[in-house]
Amino acid sequence: MRYLLSFCFCLFCLTGCGRVSVQEQQAYVFGTRVEVLVVGDDPALGRQAIASVLREFDRLHRAYHAWQESELTALNLAIFEGRPQQVSEELANLIRESQELAKQGQYLFDPGIGQLVKLWGFHSDEFKAVLPPEVELKRLIAAHPSIKDLSLNGNSVTNRNPAVALDFGGYLKGVALDRAANILRQQGIHKALINIGGNVMALGSKEGRPWRVGIQHPRQSGPLATVELADGEAIGTSGDYQRFFELDGKRYPHLLDPRTGYPASHTQAVTILIPAGPKAGTLSDAASKPVFIAGPEHWQELAHLLGLEQVIRIAADGQIFVTEKLAQRLKYTGAKPELTIVP
Repeated sequence: MRYLLSFCFCLFCLTGCGRVSVQEQQAYVFGTRVEVLVVGDDPALGRQAIASVLREFDRLHRAYHAWQESELTALNLAIFEGRPQQVSEELANLIRESQELAKQGQYLFDPGIGQLVKLWGFHSDEFKAVLPPEVELKRLIAAHPSIKDLSLNGNSVTNRNPAVALDFGGYLKGVALDRAANILRQQGIHKALINIGGNVMALGSKEGRPWRVGIQHPRQSGPLATVELADGEAIGTSGDYQRFFELDGKRYPHLLDPRTGYPASHTQAVTILIPAGPKAGTLSDAASKPVFIAGPEHWQELAHLLGLEQVIRIAADGQIFVTEKLAQRLKYTGAKPELTIVP
């Protein structure tokens, strides 16, 4: 499904590029396909800028990998052993920022549940269709691991809960989007599209027209709808079709509810559109998770709490809910589906 999303991305952004030079490169980072497109009349400059972006992606991936040797795994070992750990200034800042984001999302997005992610088998590129031992699951949930258990004194990290382990899988792609945008702008690139596994940011336009991207349908090939992105806007999706396994006819996605320890089963996908701003990419990644996990009764309340005005949610039964502000911007490639407009 990740590749279908990438295909939709390329299809809609390349249409109509005409004679303007388009530089494109793809890679596999953060456990997903990434693509960077640059539009301009200097191909060499475009290729150089894309290379800089991909090097930064690779650096972030290696530095903060949750289960291969990295600065993050070193910190997680110290947390488990009850030792304070001196970390880089960058990692300290990532922890502070993700603590604040987790708090804003009522800890439904919580990078401190890395042990829970591992227990479900999602610390791997391939997933086995096996449920975690119930005893271990109950023990871990009873410990209430959370990123709020970490304390920072400068760049020194201490922790009061050995059940905590950091996993930035629901956050780092968004950080990388913002880093990519800054790198491109610093190198004189102002027309580009960056896609990291469905988290997309637009810079400028193509031939004076906004970039148009597809919103993946969670149960069909191809897009549910398309939307134009203005300069600096970012869009992010959390879906149960991206990382999951199936057992006895039931789908178990990687989007875990920290309250229960189980994957959220009431939602197929949530897509949010973030206005331009210095942290648009970060929010496009981190803010979609709590809305996804909140479920049918509370997702709107949480979206409002997070300041999200442009949201589309597809429930487990296929019902589509879209906020009025986003509904006005969507275009459909076929017949308009049945949907419910919400404030």
